[in-house]
Amino acid sequence: MTNHTITSIREGLRAKQFSAVEVAREALEFAERENPKTNAYLMFCPERALSAAAEVDRKLAAGEDAGALAGVPIAVKDVILTKGVRTTCASKMLENYIPPYDATAIERIEAAGGVIIGKTNCDEFAMGSSNENSYFGPVRNPVALDCVPGGSSGGSAAVVAQGTAVVSLGSDTGGSIRQPASFCGVVGVTPTYGRVSRYGLVAFASSLDHIGPFARNVKDSATLLAAMAGRDPMDSTSANAPVPDYGAQLTGDVRGMKIGLPVEYMKHATGETADRIHEAVAKLQGMGCEVQDISLPSTDYAIATYYVICTAEASANLARFDGVRYGYRSAEAGGADSNKLAAMYCNTRGEGFGPEVKRRIMLGTYVLSHGYYDAYYLKAQKVRALIARDFTNAFQTVDAIMAPVSPFPAFRIGEKVNDPVSMYLSDIYTITGSLAGIPCMSVPCGTTGTGLPVGLQILCNHFEEQKMFRLAHAFENS
Repeated sequence: MTNHTITSIREGLRAKQFSAVEVAREALEFAERENPKTNAYLMFCPERALSAAAEVDRKLAAGEDAGALAGVPIAVKDVILTKGVRTTCASKMLENYIPPYDATAIERIEAAGGVIIGKTNCDEFAMGSSNENSYFGPVRNPVALDCVPGGSSGGSAAVVAQGTAVVSLGSDTGGSIRQPASFCGVVGVTPTYGRVSRYGLVAFASSLDHIGPFARNVKDSATLLAAMAGRDPMDSTSANAPVPDYGAQLTGDVRGMKIGLPVEYMKHATGETADRIHEAVAKLQGMGCEVQDISLPSTDYAIATYYVICTAEASANLARFDGVRYGYRSAEAGGADSNKLAAMYCNTRGEGFGPEVKRRIMLGTYVLSHGYYDAYYLKAQKVRALIARDFTNAFQTVDAIMAPVSPFPAFRIGEKVNDPVSMYLSDIYTITGSLAGIPCMSVPCGTTGTGLPVGLQILCNHFEEQKMFRLAHAFENS
């Protein structure tokens, strides 16, 4: 499976070199055999995978269109609902939860012939930057097993890097696709907010959450995004914007495209990470791109703004996990007496949530509390508007912005787990794009002297993913 792409599987099926069922069986066997090395999968769904693969074979035999993802083994982050397949959010709170419906992204992937083979490990409720916050244990980076794969979508990045899935789905709130893609040396895409329906994505911060693809090349990531994208009546925040033919944009010609380098990002970028970014930009410049310095003056306020907004929304979203309707309930649950009811709530949430989730709920509850709402949450929303305006102004003069994904490559497991502020600062280059709701991606641009991958971040204006893919594909091929 390690060498397969969406294109190679489609061509192999068309040439009858193998069947979709054979590919699914091989993928499942390989993933189950390799998973102990990384702990990237939480569960497999062989029955669902083989049933979907059999339907692809039936369509091909009947001469029907089997879809853009026909027979492709796909892994899904365990915060995205899959009907009849456990969805835990890597939390004790939902350890045994089985959803009664599929997320829209899942429905569309399977309608395009995709074969979902399993659910991937992640930071609990998608809260983290290292994938060490999972109730089911950390994920190991397949590039360096003593290092983290990044978070919160570390499992989805790891399975693609390891070759146990051809492509995968992750979710991104403040960099949770791009950072693990950078750490694991794969392509990760955060589409424009609203480009992909959030229906069926367990909410962390509703105004920031995105579903996006991981792949080993840019073309596969564009194909997977196209299969999911588009307006969904089940999600009022999904955009009624046409979905371009991303593949038609992968021409390799980037002459005349204008690239902006934000001085606020680059002044903090040092060491080998910065070297790889400058080399990548120089390569694109040699291909005919015009490079200029730009300013995003509100960048210094981004970390504080993001962690006020995301924790406030997390506090509200996670209030539903109370032990009453579904999910974990403490053995200390009480009866009708009001004191026992309060004890049941406290014990359930205290036992069901991990330390990082509780930390963010407490922060969010504080900034939303009486007397602090205006001082923190309302002010953060105003600064968010300034950050978005910075990007609007920048895109009047450039086609794309380039920057690092992370200040450093993958770090060792346990290195930052007791220093949450240092962990939060690892998102310094990714959260601005998330706050503005613009499309961003990470594409591999080399390694450090110790062999750890470095990702180049490309950011474009709202709904201009085609420009982003065009630049990334040209750079990849170079």
